[in-house]
Amino acid sequence: MPTEERKLAAIMFTDMVGYSALAQRDDKVALELLEEHRRLLRAIFPQFHGTEIKTIGDAFLVEFGSALEAAQCAIEIQRTLAKRNHDVTSNRRMELKIGIHIGDVVHRDGDVYGDGVNIASRIEQLAGAGGICVSMDVERQIRNALEARFEKFGSADLKNIKLRMDLFRIILPWEKGAESPAKRTSKKSPLLVPAAILVILALLAGWWWMQRKNQPSVGAHAVPAAPTNTPDQKSVAVLPFVNLSDDKGSEYFSDGVSEELLTVLQKIPGMHVAARTSAFSFKGKNAPAQEIGQKLGVAHLVEGSVRKAGDTVRIAARLTRAETGEELWSENFTRDLKDVFAVQTELAETIVAQVRDRLTGSAADSADKQKIQAEVQAAEKGGTKNVEAHEFYLQGRFYENRHSEKSAREALAAYQHAVALDHGFALAWAGVAQTNLWLAAFSTEGGQKGFDAHLASARDAVARALSIEPDLPNGLLARATIETNFDFKWNAAAQTVSKALALAPADPNIVIAAANLEIARGNMDRAIELYRKAVELDPVSAQARTFLAFNLAATKRFAEARAEFPRVVELNPATPWAHAGLGLSYLLENKFEEAATAAQADEGEWCRLLIVSCARWAQNRVTESDAALAQLTANESETAAYQIAEVYAYRGEKDRAFEWLERARRQRDPGLPSLRKDPLLTNLHGDPRWNAFLRTMGLVDDQFK
Repeated sequence: MPTEERKLAAIMFTDMVGYSALAQRDDKVALELLEEHRRLLRAIFPQFHGTEIKTIGDAFLVEFGSALEAAQCAIEIQRTLAKRNHDVTSNRRMELKIGIHIGDVVHRDGDVYGDGVNIASRIEQLAGAGGICVSMDVERQIRNALEARFEKFGSADLKNIKLRMDLFRIILPWEKGAESPAKRTSKKSPLLVPAAILVILALLAGWWWMQRKNQPSVGAHAVPAAPTNTPDQKSVAVLPFVNLSDDKGSEYFSDGVSEELLTVLQKIPGMHVAARTSAFSFKGKNAPAQEIGQKLGVAHLVEGSVRKAGDTVRIAARLTRAETGEELWSENFTRDLKDVFAVQTELAETIVAQVRDRLTGSAADSADKQKIQAEVQAAEKGGTKNVEAHEFYLQGRFYENRHSEKSAREALAAYQHAVALDHGFALAWAGVAQTNLWLAAFSTEGGQKGFDAHLASARDAVARALSIEPDLPNGLLARATIETNFDFKWNAAAQTVSKALALAPADPNIVIAAANLEIARGNMDRAIELYRKAVELDPVSAQARTFLAFNLAATKRFAEARAEFPRVVELNPATPWAHAGLGLSYLLENKFEEAATAAQADEGEWCRLLIVSCARWAQNRVTESDAALAQLTANESETAAYQIAEVYAYRGEKDRAFEWLERARRQRDPGLPSLRKDPLLTNLHGDPRWNAFLRTMGLVDDQFK
């Protein structure tokens, strides 16, 4: 006779979105994703004491002892998938709907029955892709315990359920409209509560050349706050073109078309073009033109779609007035794929002419048209006419903008394919340089040998790019990164940055490079002024905001730093320094326990251990400080010599500090440009070896003349 057990339990139902349709289109990919989905979720359930009852195709039925654990598990699942989707193309995205209810269930022969199960399965269907839907009973139990907001659906009639039920949707921290952690009250430090996860393929923004260690690397996805000024009438935002191709994996192509158009327009004298990060933050959102224009501070919008089928591409584009949504111009282009270059040129020339016409009130004459053509041709330098090489280049840009180690390697492979097909493709060579520099700066794989190999490859690629096109801003930026972060050639870097700024003054990444150089030269006020300008140019660039926040903390502008770091966390809580940067601020304020607590949430081991070791030393918890320093030394000696020197300097162990600074110099550690104004090195300033080391680094004032 079957045994039964009746009890109160929280039931979670999960279901993969679009799995059946995918299985019909491509059963091999569907099975791969199904297995990956099962592996990911089964690793998460036990963390929240969840018991897997059964798997029904692409669905899971899981039981929990409390509604809170079920909700926390659901949020962790959606967070994990958001991170996972960050590095994949659209055809391999994995999205789940999750429903949770608490009620009576009956256990019988290893299965679970009852209204608790039935209602959870019905609720799940209303959750939407990437969403979590819960019943009123669940919401009531967890509303004061869960670090999240709830949005009421209203009442719903559920199939085969007699009573109407009030349902709620959990607002996930990384979704538009979620509250910043700074606005919540909690017994926990807000740094311990993730406020945003990288939203799929938005991420991370613009140029990523940040100093590996004492400067942060981040991404972006949030929508910027509305500027208060009236937008310049010569301003425009190029929104991501929609991919209408049957092959959803062609998203790199539609992204690339819009991004290349944006890049060309950005180089036109007198045009103000919203930065890529900010423009792409609206990808997949149906925001009205007025909202987009207001938040990006632009008067005009360019949007469209791309449909690629075989050797044919169809591009539809339109220009609208942001304030009213009025369409000013639209056109469709159907061309052979090899003519896509001509279409992009035509698009750029038409949009520049249309915007200028709106300002002058009259159509451009032949002289104006020739001038526009010359400006667009100048902006298009460094490209290719090889269709296949161009497609690899667009793939490289697609992956480069994901800003992770995995995607950097995928971008590098794509760029290498592009230059193999066209040795004269300067932009692709710049891409090879950029990705190699990113891997040299952030990857620990291969230690010093891997670092040396990437840096050597970057040097070669920069030389090739600039030999083909000497005035290529991307190539100049890569060269300035090498000169500043790795070769410590400050005067050469100043000349390179100056030239790049003259060619692309509105590029926030070049502005950040200029600020980084000012840090090295000891001009902190000027550097922070430039970081503020980068934030103004690209309001949702977490990169720009992290540079600003970090250096506000380093210059003891603590109130401003504490205001900025929650914004960084909201943009990308997984980045190094998103939490440890706030820890640095607390450390410099002598709030040592707060410093260690904040830093513990950071995913960058080297910056987390740096702050923890210093904070514990200041608390006279020497054993814990030694343990953190030992771990930092054991794991990161080839890639974090500068941070090890910082710990010893903070502890007053000057001999060891100078030993590790010298090692950092030999290893070309990109933390060294922060040397002159690093607050953690203050204990070294009175030592005769300090000025000697500065001179060795070329960082004494008279060496800049």
